[in-house]
Amino acid sequence: MNTQLKRTFSLIEMILGLGAMAFALYLDFTGSESSYRGILLAAGLVLAVAGLFILPSKKHRSIVNVLFLLPVLLTFFFTVLNPFIQGIFLSMTDWNGIKFTKFTGIENYITMFRSGDYIYSFLITFLYTILNMITVNIAAFALALLCTSKVRGRNFYRASFFLPNLIGGIVLGYVWQFIFNKVFTSVIADSQSMLTDPNMALLAILIVSTWQYAGYIMMIYVTGLQGVPRDIMEASNVDGANWWVTLRRIKIPMIANTFTVCLFLTLVNSFKQFDLNFAITNGAPSRILQDKAVLSTEFMALNIYKTAIAKNEYALGQTKAVVFFIILAVVSLTQVSINKRKEVEL
Repeated sequence: MNTQLKRTFSLIEMILGLGAMAFALYLDFTGSESSYRGILLAAGLVLAVAGLFILPSKKHRSIVNVLFLLPVLLTFFFTVLNPFIQGIFLSMTDWNGIKFTKFTGIENYITMFRSGDYIYSFLITFLYTILNMITVNIAAFALALLCTSKVRGRNFYRASFFLPNLIGGIVLGYVWQFIFNKVFTSVIADSQSMLTDPNMALLAILIVSTWQYAGYIMMIYVTGLQGVPRDIMEASNVDGANWWVTLRRIKIPMIANTFTVCLFLTLVNSFKQFDLNFAITNGAPSRILQDKAVLSTEFMALNIYKTAIAKNEYALGQTKAVVFFIILAVVSLTQVSINKRKEVEL
């Protein structure tokens, strides 16, 4: 088959495929009960892909690579990108979880930013994120140093420290809730549960989160420390460098990219914290803020959940989710950019 005939055949295949897909979508949008819609859509997709695959072109290899990536790209579009675009639209309506009747513009965004509990939720989430990033990374790095030292049983320690990360957040939250309310108050006579104090409740979540997540981050630090060239370490020993100098001048600069990854993971995980927050305190206890009661440990993810599910304000909840995504994206990208510059300096 010559090139011109092959090109004509591939174009016919693509046109038929796109036409079949368009007709199947038309049947779906018009409410047709035809049982051939799915078959027609799948057949059209196969024809379009096959036509593109055999299309003679100088960039044929690039086309083939894109076609192999197509399942992943389609999955990303339908499960991430498309819901996000729809979410932005629904945040500008009076959506009730099933349908909407009118377009409200930025009214939901104005309502959200005038809400004292949402502003407090953002501030407490930001505070928790900073504290959790510090505590988790310090604990994880210390454990990694222990597990890469010559201490006996270090493989056992690695498994033990990583084990809490395997426990589900909801289960872990309820277990620690029992520990805070029953065990600690029994061991320390006449003591008040940390979960009943607005300030101590945040500390309680911080303790549990660090205990659970430090082992996971530790494994990343362990991988980075094991990648430090042995000959450099031996040279530092010959030059008489002590443990602190070796750590500060050699190990930390050489695993700067590991710090970037670990800080990014803890930042995202802390900002999206939901399961521990829900299981341990469910936002409680309350505190008075400007003559109004607000939940002292209600993070942004839990606030969004309660707005949509508990209060049935789905449009407002979706609005908060859109802003939450934008804030998280900006903060995480800023953190990665700063850490990348620090890597060059180190």
